[in-house]
Amino acid sequence: MHRAAAVGFARSAEAYERGRPGYPDAAVDRLVAALPGTEVIDLAAGTGKLTRALVARGLDVTAVEPVAEMRAAIEPPARVVDGTAEAIPLPGASADAVTVAQAFHWFDGERALAEIRRVLRPGGVLALIWNGRRIDDEIHARITALLEPHRGSAPAHRDEHWRDAFAASPHFGPLREETFANEQVVDADGLADRVGSISFVASMAQPERSALLADVRALAGGGTVSLRYVVELQLTTRSGA
Repeated sequence: MHRAAAVGFARSAEAYERGRPGYPDAAVDRLVAALPGTEVIDLAAGTGKLTRALVARGLDVTAVEPVAEMRAAIEPPARVVDGTAEAIPLPGASADAVTVAQAFHWFDGERALAEIRRVLRPGGVLALIWNGRRIDDEIHARITALLEPHRGSAPAHRDEHWRDAFAASPHFGPLREETFANEQVVDADGLADRVGSISFVASMAQPERSALLADVRALAGGGTVSLRYVVELQLTTRSGA
C-alpha cells in the first residue's frame, strides 16, 4: 500500500466515517440494477459507506479492506476480511460482482484487474463509484488551493491515470459511464472531518496537519457550506468464459 493510504486511513477512520459523503440513492440503485446476481465483493470497502447501501438493498456482501481501523467500522450482516485488490482472499468465481468505491486509483491496476476477474463468475460485473469534488465551485477551489502544496506523490482520482489499466486490460470490456449529483452541507467540524479524512492530510505530522485544518475550518465562516459532487459510476463486464 502507498504510505499515505496505509498511515492516513488508519489515523482517519473516524473522521472518514463522519466526514465523507455517502452515495445518492439514484446512483446506488443504478449500480444494483446492473448486477447479474446478489453475491458482491466490496473491494477496498473503507468504513463501509457503500457496503451498507448494498446490504440495505438485499445484497450478500463481503467487504475486503486492508486497514484494520477501517474494517472495525463495518458491521454484520456484511462479512469482513483483510485483503487488498491485488490479493483478494476469496475463491475464484465466487462473486457476481465486485464494487470499488473511491479507491481504484490506489490499486496496481493491471494486477488488480486480473485478480478481480479471477473472483468474478463469467458475466460478472465490476462497478466503480466515485464522489468527485466539483473543483469549479468556489469552496472546492479554495480547499484545493490549501491541499495541493501537501499532496506529494499521493494518486488522485481526477488525474485519471487509473484508466490506463482498463485501456490495456484483456479482462474487461469498455467502461459504461453515468454521472449523478450529490451534495453535503457541513459546518466547520464537518469540513475539517471531510478534509482531515484525506489520506495525505491524515498522514501529515500533527503540527502541520493542525495548521492546515485550522485554515479549512475558517472556510466555513462560522456557518455552513455546501459541498457539491459529481458522482461517477463506471460499469464493465468480465471478458471470456
